[in-house]
Amino acid sequence: MATVAKIPVIDISDDSQDQAQVAKELVEAAIEHGFIYIKNTGKDIPAEDVDGAFELAKKLFKETPVEEKQACTIQKNNRGWSAMHYETLDPKNQRVGDFKEAFNFGEPSPQGLLQQPIPPTISSSSAFITDFHTSCYRLSLRLNTLLGIGLSVTPPSFFTSAHLRENGASGTILRLLYYPAQSSITSEEGEEKSDGDVRAGAHSDYGSLTLLFRLKGQAGLEIQTREGEWVPVPVCPPGTEDDAQPPILVNIGDLLSYWTNGLLRSTVHRVVFPGAGAGASEGSNGMVEGESGEGERYSIAFFCHPVGTSKLEPVPSERVRKFGEENGQVKKNGERKMLTADEHLMSRLQASYLKLYEDEKKE
Repeated sequence: MATVAKIPVIDISDDSQDQAQVAKELVEAAIEHGFIYIKNTGKDIPAEDVDGAFELAKKLFKETPVEEKQACTIQKNNRGWSAMHYETLDPKNQRVGDFKEAFNFGEPSPQGLLQQPIPPTISSSSAFITDFHTSCYRLSLRLNTLLGIGLSVTPPSFFTSAHLRENGASGTILRLLYYPAQSSITSEEGEEKSDGDVRAGAHSDYGSLTLLFRLKGQAGLEIQTREGEWVPVPVCPPGTEDDAQPPILVNIGDLLSYWTNGLLRSTVHRVVFPGAGAGASEGSNGMVEGESGEGERYSIAFFCHPVGTSKLEPVPSERVRKFGEENGQVKKNGERKMLTADEHLMSRLQASYLKLYEDEKKE
């Protein structure tokens, strides 16, 4: 079995806990790993809602006619259906696009309505989608508040305020993901799988933070260590195997890294075909005890983004300032153009959705 990522598990569910201590633990995990397991968040996102979201994903990817999904093909606003191989997360190193399907749901309207077309087969679930989206949004606000406290940002609500829906639109996305079983991948999906191919290419996330929901027993996620090695991330870390729901995996995105002079780590990660060959971790077979890479894989990701006009300049924090000075980030910040959140997102999307932007050029 593979050596696995040793990511801390932090319980944020008890309001009687010392919030400053919880905030400190979150920050230290974000600095060291860029990933954090969040346990016992049932009050934020009930277990039955997570189950419902996975059932919706199965209905969308397995029961919905392809014609319905094609009518909702992803647009430049990053909403809609991404077909097999349509997205390429690591274009410099991938032979073909990702072996996955995805469907992105953008922010609901102030009235709680979806602001995009969805397949008729799942139209009855639109209210559930917006409710689940909002639950994830609220949990993301809590985490942003705790990170602000842990970094002694002035004011501590800095991160939270930058993400408030009432302050403007953002690129926040709720994404359902489906990775077909290795045995089912044929030329019908557009490409045969070869050794070295991956389900999702190596990348860091584009937003501020990500909430990731996974199913027990389904292997594939790996992170890159500071030494450059790839190690798998268990769905259930030690001590959580008997929990009804796997803990939510939180990872720091590019924008929190920019805001903190690189102090918070936006860790590169990927999804592989675990097992002998085919993108497994070097020096191991990429497998975690109790997990399998043979069958289908589903996951749900909530990509939290700040308001699109937010500037990616270092936050008012003494720890962030000192880290930037010690690592030369302050000088680099002065030499580069100060991007907004939307500008960063657009540059990453153009690199990932090659076909979408190539088709535009042809037109």
